[in-house]
Amino acid sequence: MLPSDPLMLLSFINTRLRDEYDSLDALCDALDESAEDIKAALGKIDYRYNEELNQFK
Repeated sequence: MLPSDPLMLLSFINTRLRDEYDSLDALCDALDESAEDIKAALGKIDYRYNEELNQFK
């Protein structure tokens, strides 16, 4: 279900976090995805999850 391209994944995740979910854990629970897998995939393009902003930066 998640985009495989890292930049598309970044856009998808940040948009969903902004519009629908108050945390990465809530998003992952709803999508039945692993937060660690998402963090690892986006870490490869030097993006990290910022809990205070609820987005990857």
